[in-house]
Amino acid sequence: MDEASRRRTIATVRDLDLRRVVRASLAFAGILVVGTVGFRLLLDEGWVGAFYRAVVSTTLTGLHSAPPTDAAKIFTVVLLFAGVAVFLYLAGVIVDVITRGIFSEAVQERRRKRTIEELHDHVIICGYGRVGRRVAAEFRATGTPYVVVDVTSESVELARDDGSPVVLGDGTEDSDLRRAGIEQARGLVASVDSDEKNLYITLSARAQRPDLMIVARASNEAAARKIRLAGADRVIEPYSTAGLHMANFVIKPQVADFLDIVSTAGEAMADLRFEEIVVRRDCSPCGQSIGDLRIQETTGALVIALRKADGTFDSTPGLDAVFEEGDVMIGVGTSDEIERLEELFAPHEATVGG
Repeated sequence: MDEASRRRTIATVRDLDLRRVVRASLAFAGILVVGTVGFRLLLDEGWVGAFYRAVVSTTLTGLHSAPPTDAAKIFTVVLLFAGVAVFLYLAGVIVDVITRGIFSEAVQERRRKRTIEELHDHVIICGYGRVGRRVAAEFRATGTPYVVVDVTSESVELARDDGSPVVLGDGTEDSDLRRAGIEQARGLVASVDSDEKNLYITLSARAQRPDLMIVARASNEAAARKIRLAGADRVIEPYSTAGLHMANFVIKPQVADFLDIVSTAGEAMADLRFEEIVVRRDCSPCGQSIGDLRIQETTGALVIALRKADGTFDSTPGLDAVFEEGDVMIGVGTSDEIERLEELFAPHEATVGG
């Protein structure tokens, strides 16, 4: 069931519950009216006395003395049974609503937990504020699996409304990161609006997974330096990055537009895709040059950059550039061309197994 269908179902159930409560309330009010009029006519009591007798009879409170006439006694018994029926109906509605709500929430929670446990090679997003939501939107657009971890109920509801797997917890706690599947994760994004929390999240994640890719948010350079020391692989300063981006739109608007197109998932990237591929020892291109492999001729893709194992970048690799183990090759091309490029760099086992 998709999210829209689920919401429609919930709304329908709530409407039915409301109608049931309204019907029971109207029935109870009707019994009180009938009881008041009946006692008024049978016992010749005042309206207040008749109403009081109807209330105590219907609510099973009872009176200290029985009505003086047989007709009034029979009428009281009928009124009593009617009151019992209404209250039983109301009790059933209340129990049904409570039970269904608890059961439904338990089932949904078990389903969410199972979904997270089955995830592999996913990314954990700690903090679902403005930055975290933007990261999640990009992951959804690219089909990247992820889990949200946030401590505020409002953010958790927003994540669930977006269809995101979510853990209610604090990313600074080791147990919460384990619940988010840190053992099987490929990366973590610390996007909480607090440098201190992002620092602790980074420390906690790095302690559990020394090999995990960690990207963290920082408000300034001083905080960024500390978060790097804590173990973050990349630290982003949103305000500094936004300022640079705005300046580029003024100075080099066409370049900025192009970079926006190629770096954002969506329809704009339908004909152009960037990908990074790690060169492994057991892939055929390892030890060969770009010219030897004739990459553009065989795949149609272009190699636009090469990050060496020591961290240096070759931003304009020539035909004599050699692929070595641990290098990260950045290629550009259509989806089909990138797929052929990935097949070329696939390890021997994967190629034979396919």
